[in-house]
Amino acid sequence: MILPVIMAGGTGSRLWPLSRELYPKQFLTVTGEQSMLQQTVARLADIEHTAPVLICNEEHRFIAAEQMRLAGYEHGGIILEPVGRNTAPAIALAALQVVNNVSEGEDPILLVLAADHIIENTSAFQESVQNALPFAQSGQLVTFGIVPTAPETGYGYIKSGEQNGNAYSVSEFVEKPNLMTAETYIAEGGYYWNSGMFLLKASRYLEELEKFAPEMLDVCKRAIAAPSKDQEFVRVDKAIFETCPNDSVDYAVMEKSDDVVVVPMDAGWSDVGSFSALWDVSVKDENKNAINGDVITVDSTNNYIYAENKLVSTVGVDNLVIIETKDAILVAHKDKVQDVKRVVNHLNASERTEAKLHREVYRPWGKYDSIDTGKRDQVKRITVKPGEKLSIQKHHHRSEHWIVVSGTASVLNGDKTILVTENESTYIPLGTIHALENPGKIPLEMIEIQTGSYLGEDDIVRFEDRYGRA
Repeated sequence: MILPVIMAGGTGSRLWPLSRELYPKQFLTVTGEQSMLQQTVARLADIEHTAPVLICNEEHRFIAAEQMRLAGYEHGGIILEPVGRNTAPAIALAALQVVNNVSEGEDPILLVLAADHIIENTSAFQESVQNALPFAQSGQLVTFGIVPTAPETGYGYIKSGEQNGNAYSVSEFVEKPNLMTAETYIAEGGYYWNSGMFLLKASRYLEELEKFAPEMLDVCKRAIAAPSKDQEFVRVDKAIFETCPNDSVDYAVMEKSDDVVVVPMDAGWSDVGSFSALWDVSVKDENKNAINGDVITVDSTNNYIYAENKLVSTVGVDNLVIIETKDAILVAHKDKVQDVKRVVNHLNASERTEAKLHREVYRPWGKYDSIDTGKRDQVKRITVKPGEKLSIQKHHHRSEHWIVVSGTASVLNGDKTILVTENESTYIPLGTIHALENPGKIPLEMIEIQTGSYLGEDDIVRFEDRYGRA
């Protein structure tokens, strides 16, 4: 039986301002009606498999869990990385967790996938997985090589060797080449893009890791030896895991093992590493514009235009990326989009929140949208899902006015609990212990007006929280 392991970490800084540190690209809906994470799970539909295990950043746990729930997908647990240590330790944590939880004698075959890839041809993807299965069952480590469509310089390559049925031995793993070298690879043939997807027995991966990176395996074993469980989340020991070497699975294992084979995959694959890659896989109009949202184009061609909140109009422009979100606008030449991460670097250096957060922020209980901000005031639109509750908390520097727009709020305000319904309001004085809950069957919509000397999100003292944040 195949057990999918879906790696949902990373920040996707080259897709800013759509992607943010706390809402990265794997959770975005950029093609179709599902997020990239949801699409990754959906393409497993015709493959016989158990519920997938997810690996993600601690700060993304509620987004990952909520997207799985909304799509109706079960999972076998969400492993939380306290710090990022690249793909080799992440896969090791998953393999160890799986081996520890299966019945004696079972040796699951892990299908390791990234949550931020787009695959247009699901049938071809599934066929490649089936082609790879006998090799993984025999104990070999299978990597999937993407049949190249162009001399791409943004991907590493795998040089294939001797053919054995549907697989090839691996002659060499090649780092990202320059254009001339990439053109040589395409002309020669036998080279594949390195997809970062794998099929392998959990035990075999751990054996090879023991051989080539024993220190890494030891740290991972100790970090997950006694995992703490919080709802559906599996937490590893942070202090131990921080000492883990930072290496990719290719460098730690695949490039060193003699038991690696590559299975070709021709499935319309893209890692969507830039807006130009996103333009490549998007539906386009007659002028080769890829458009999302409220957009009017006049004499404009070859553009990627995304309008989240406002009307975006273009006249006589070509080969641009234009991204409009509630709090940021990006205009870039499509040939320069690899440098978008430099904008993110500037934002981080200036400690600006636009690198980390969207104006609309998702929480396990719902979401809030920061509508307006002044020096001593801030206005938020808050949505609380039915049956959910914010933490019992207080603030040292601000007071709050709550106005219910629709639904019913159960409000703890000091030593009293009151119900506040549509068109009613309540006031939370500075320093007062309070909590907000939606006891109803429909979403609670309300306006929060904050006033005070400091309005940052870190001015929260939590006393009790059902989501483990106290």
